[in-house]
Amino acid sequence: MPELIFLFPGQGSQYVGMGRDLAAEFPAAAAAFAEADAALGFPLSRLCFAGPEEDLRLTANTQPAILAHSIAVARVLETHGLAPAWVAGHSLGEYSALVAAGGLAFADALRAVRRRGELMQSAVPVGEGAMAALLGLDAAAVAALCQDAAEGQVCEPANFNGAGQIVIAGHAAAVARAAALAGERGGRAVPLPVSAPFHCSLMQPAREGLAPVLAQVQFQRLRCPLLANVDAEPVVEPEDARQRLVRQVTAPVQWESIMRKLLQRRDALLCELGPGRVLCGLARRADRSRRCLSLDGAESVRAALAELRA
Repeated sequence: MPELIFLFPGQGSQYVGMGRDLAAEFPAAAAAFAEADAALGFPLSRLCFAGPEEDLRLTANTQPAILAHSIAVARVLETHGLAPAWVAGHSLGEYSALVAAGGLAFADALRAVRRRGELMQSAVPVGEGAMAALLGLDAAAVAALCQDAAEGQVCEPANFNGAGQIVIAGHAAAVARAAALAGERGGRAVPLPVSAPFHCSLMQPAREGLAPVLAQVQFQRLRCPLLANVDAEPVVEPEDARQRLVRQVTAPVQWESIMRKLLQRRDALLCELGPGRVLCGLARRADRSRRCLSLDGAESVRAALAELRA
């Protein structure tokens, strides 16, 4: 069996119905959702399975929902003896990765990301911040564009996703100016339907609020290395993991660098655990020769188990 690399999605991958058939078919997944409900004190599973969508889209709900779905998949794989050799998660997904690698207790992670969502949402009044994906421009061009568009406001790279995609974040007016400049400079911009400008300096109040929350959480040494969002460096020690979670609130996600390192492991199989297939898409655009299994619903998990246990 190949070495397994588990990838965990971030905010934006959620959808109403996520995890419903998974929990119906696999007892380990049902138990994970039940644990999430108990840890948070409200029926998160019902929100995942049935919505309503406007409630699922609220950042404080979205973040634990995606975490719960991702760990439900990981628990199913675990019951079949399948464990990762490396893990990585995009933004919020870093918490899922830490749980899967044994660095964080599931219940602690759920409560932390719910508070993280609340802090991130409250850091910037609704409507004052924005994010946009810039396509067809390299990092140097995006840096220059953000500087030109800022005009005294915040406009910064937020996600280096690779495959010619860099997400920017900041004040709504500055991001709009940057989007217009992108078109003039040979790229194009796609506004993102998000409720706050994540991974930029406007999130400093959220970072300051999250630090004492994470200081109260017990971290363990990871069973396998995690490539961290902030610097794409491998992490196994508890305090290193904690500090990187604090730093990632205001720092850009270095996903392109993370994928470059993981794709060097030529014999490893990439597996995206949780809702959607965004990370598989980015991996394939980085290297079309590489497979990436998307493990979302019951059918995809069943197929993956059949292949990996063959």
